[in-house]
Amino acid sequence: MEFKFNHYNYNVLDLEKSIKFYEEALGLKEVRRKEASDGSFILVYMGDGKSDFSLELTWLRDRKEPYNLGENEFHLAFVTDDYEAAFKKHSEMGYVCFNNEEMGIYFINDPDNYWIEVVPAK
Repeated sequence: MEFKFNHYNYNVLDLEKSIKFYEEALGLKEVRRKEASDGSFILVYMGDGKSDFSLELTWLRDRKEPYNLGENEFHLAFVTDDYEAAFKKHSEMGYVCFNNEEMGIYFINDPDNYWIEVVPAK
């Protein structure tokens, strides 16, 4: 039996704002969408166009309050081939929420305050 990564889910309050963030900050594009016939939810899958893995953004019509993310102990991680340029871009965008210079990594946060780790390619 074999298993492959498929997707990871983040629930979001403002779907269009989140889509824009993932496009601009990380270069992800919408790869598919599913909308409930009654309009109660929309699922948007964002991908990098290179792998089969996608980030599912779930929007729920009746959700008005921010999601409780606890202590943000979970996160996605992205590898970049140009760490310095990525850090500069994310800093200028105001997205860097934690920089760990000792480890050579940093985190950005999306509109719903999910943390995303950025690491240099090895």
